[in-house]
This record gives sequence, C-alpha cells and structure tokens, in this order.
Amino acid sequence: MRKPRLPRGPRADILLAAVVGALVAFSTVWHAGGFRPVHARAYAMMAVGVAALAIRRRAPVLAVTVVGVSTAYYYIGPFPDGAEMLTFAVTSYLAAAQGQRVAAYVGTAAGLAIFAWAEFAVGPPHGGRFLGVLAWVLVVVIAGEVTRYHRAYLDEARRRVAEAERTREEESRRHVTEERLRIARELHDVLAHKISLINVQAGAALHRRDPEQAYAALSAIKDASKETLRELRATLGVLRQVDEAQPLAPAPSLDHLDELIDQTKTAGLPVDLTVSGERAPLPSPVDLAAYRIVQESLTNAVRHAGPATATVLVRYDPDQVTVEIADDGRGSATTEGNGIRGMRERATAVGGTLTTTNRPGGGFLIHATLPLTPA
Repeated sequence: MRKPRLPRGPRADILLAAVVGALVAFSTVWHAGGFRPVHARAYAMMAVGVAALAIRRRAPVLAVTVVGVSTAYYYIGPFPDGAEMLTFAVTSYLAAAQGQRVAAYVGTAAGLAIFAWAEFAVGPPHGGRFLGVLAWVLVVVIAGEVTRYHRAYLDEARRRVAEAERTREEESRRHVTEERLRIARELHDVLAHKISLINVQAGAALHRRDPEQAYAALSAIKDASKETLRELRATLGVLRQVDEAQPLAPAPSLDHLDELIDQTKTAGLPVDLTVSGERAPLPSPVDLAAYRIVQESLTNAVRHAGPATATVLVRYDPDQVTVEIADDGRGSATTEGNGIRGMRERATAVGGTLTTTNRPGGGFLIHATLPLTPA
C-alpha cells in the first residue's frame, strides 16, 4: 500500500495558509461572540496576513514583513482578541527554520517596531503587551534557529554516512582488485615456470635419439607436471576452501630454493646458488616475494637466455634480504614484459625495489632488495 504523498512547494504553502487562516478566524469569532460586520477590518487584516503566508516561499522577506506589520496593527487596533499572532509565529518560524534568516529578522523587526511605536504613542495600556510580544517573538525565532541547526546537523550526518558507505565500497573494490592481481601473479608464477620447464624438456625429448636421454626428459616432464598440478591445487584450494582431505602444500619460500634450482638444472640451465649472511626467519610476504622473483628470473633465463649458465645470490642482512639473479646468455632488458613487471610489483608490495640491467659481457642481471619489515 502506497503512503499518501504530502503536498510540497506552493500547494503546501496555500494549504498551510488556509488552515492557519481558518484557526485564526475561528478564534476571533469565538472571542467576539459571533461574526459582527463592525469587525470587518479585523478580518481584512487577517486575510492580508494569511495571503502573505501563502507566498512566503516566493517572496520570504516581503511575506514575513507583511505578516509582522499586519499582526502588529491588529493587536494595537480596536479589534477583538484572537489568534492573529499564530500567523506571524508560523511565518517567522518557517523562515528561520529554512535558513531565510534575513526574512525572519526583517519581518520580526518590522512587527516589533510597530508595537514599540504603539507603546510610545498610545501609552501605558500597551506597555505590558509589548514586553510579552517581544518575549514570544524571541521564542519563535530561536525555535526556528534551533530547528535549522538540527536539520543541518542531520543533513551533515546523512552526508557523512553516505560518504562512509561510498568509502567502504571503494575500499572493498580496491581489496577485490588487489586480490585478483595477487591471484593472477601466483598463477602466472606457477604456470610460467613449470610450463617453461615442460616445454624445454619436451623439445629435448623430440631431438634426442638416445632412448635413455629421451626417457630422462620424459621423467622430468612428468615430475614438473606433477609439481605444477600440486601447486595449482594448493593455490586454488586456498580460494575455494574445499577438498579438506588433501592438506595444502606449504607456501613457497627461500627454504625451497634447492628444489627450484634442481628443476631449472633439469631443464638444461646450469645454476649456481650462493647464500651469505646469517639466515633468519623472514616475514611470509617477503619470503614469498623473494622466492617468486628468483623463480620468475630463472624461468625467463630458461626461455630467453639460450645456451647459458646462471647464478643466484641470496644475502641476509639485519634489516633486509637481497636476491640477485644473473645469467650470461643473450637476454636483454631493453623491453619489459609481464614477468618483469610482476616481479617489480611483488618487490614494491613489500616495500622493496627491483632493478634489471644488461651485463657488460653479455647476459641479464636482476637485483631485488626487500626489507624485513614489509610495507
């Protein structure tokens, strides 16, 4: 069931003026003991105030001023008692509450000036009435100001709530994007390295006439594909959180460099590993980033260096860990592909740096420095 819509704008002002005019007229008739033609000027003054109330939105200063002056003249004139002050109270209150402060103050001042003139010109009979009217008008104007401040506070509160909701949505979308990039990097590192090894071994098996060498290459392909499936299962299992029967494999780290280098050697790239410094447990993000940088670097060397050898240096310092991968093949750093961009993003994500350069005697060098306190 639809709720009835309240009128707004000029129609609401006309309806409000009609209700207020009816109340004022009824109170005047009741106090006068009935309608009397001699009070025609009083009803005319009421009509002027009600008409001004009806146009308060279009001409607020004029409306409040007319209502204030007409109300003042009504009460200092020889008219019966009534609720004419209600018209002025409603008009002045709405002007102050809706931020039309000039209209509220000008109209109030005009009405009070008439009352003050009446007190000065007519004398004591109206003196007490002026003080009462002054207090009553101040209450109305202050109530309008309080309403305006309260409304402004509520509007600001709603704005802040909407801003907080928008910020939460943006933060959520940012986290989703970052998680997608992280997953994409993990899958790229897993697939690129293992598939490259499989491709190299498959090519070697095709060109080797010695059955023993071909069998060795096929065995390496089998091991690499099995390892690829295991890492993919672990990565996807983290995302899906299913298949609890199979425990997840430990996250890749520098502790598994020997296995990575053995796989690279099997693919045909000799690698020499050097570890220096006092080894200490690394933060998980730093450990994973260092391992993935070495893995991606060796993958690129297998794919692009051609006949070459490679060296891997891991140096542990009190405040950082440094990994350096170099080869003496034909690789070039003139163009930066997705692999190098991914390594640089990994280093930056933990607050580190990564640089790539061509070696003077030929080959390619990747140098990454990762702080032990990740960003």
